[in-house]
Amino acid sequence: MTILLLGKDGQVGWQLQRSLAPHGPVVACARAECDLSVPERIRSVVRQVRPSVIVNATAYTAVDKAESEAELAYRVNAEAPGILAEEAARLGALLVHYSTDYVYDGDKDGPYLESDPTAPQSVYGRSKLAGEEAIRAVAGRSLIFRTSWVFGARGGNFVKTILRLARDRDDLSVVDDQVGSPTPAALIATVTGLVLAMIRQGRPGEAGDSQNRLYHLAAARPVSWCRFARTIVELAGQMPGFDLRLKPEAIRAITTAEYPTPARRPANSRLDCSRLEHEFGLQMPDWQPYLARMLQLLALKQNGY
Repeated sequence: MTILLLGKDGQVGWQLQRSLAPHGPVVACARAECDLSVPERIRSVVRQVRPSVIVNATAYTAVDKAESEAELAYRVNAEAPGILAEEAARLGALLVHYSTDYVYDGDKDGPYLESDPTAPQSVYGRSKLAGEEAIRAVAGRSLIFRTSWVFGARGGNFVKTILRLARDRDDLSVVDDQVGSPTPAALIATVTGLVLAMIRQGRPGEAGDSQNRLYHLAAARPVSWCRFARTIVELAGQMPGFDLRLKPEAIRAITTAEYPTPARRPANSRLDCSRLEHEFGLQMPDWQPYLARMLQLLALKQNGY
């Protein structure tokens, strides 16, 4: 079984190269090899590889910039997944795709279920939802994971931003009224591999149409951005290799209104993962041990190991 992986150099794509390897040969492409903003290139790569599984770990993720680059965001996040779904259906292949908590408006009191109404509040969120809809509109097999607040040792993310600021700043203000689950890229990749294995073994699943599966995939124990930032600084401050000026107690909690951004973020990004856990016998772990491991890896890298 040949697997085509798009976005090999991203946070999730980098981890997927390992978790997908046991399933068969993996043809991993970077953006330069398969630019999702170019439809002809997408079709050419898929038809050349002729995979049994297509894993799309590529997306336009510049949330604020998307407000002024809507056309590009829609080409990558909405049109490209539809093209991939068409090509997958033509081959009889399974398409694995990743979406986001930003498809919701964030106004619900509790964690979001897959069945809850979507109401994205940003160009990024609307483009990602359009991508989901484009995939479902094709009569093929698909597996969509909605996830949130992704972090990992590879690529840029909130953890690395906080570490950079913590080296130079004595104080910092971070939003405290947006809550979600920081989700390790490694966890997303591991769960993808496990679910793919069980689907190949004929596990039926109960999520509506078994041809088009939708699951929430996020780590346990939601926190605010402010609490997440304090935990990052606290753990990094306990490790050799990080020279941080900033102390956890110097991170000030502020409201979203005090930190306006071009794109509106959901106040509530909590995702209920019980469907995924029930159907595949999984339990979503806490994110903090993954964060500690990531910081250890970054410390080793800084020390030349």
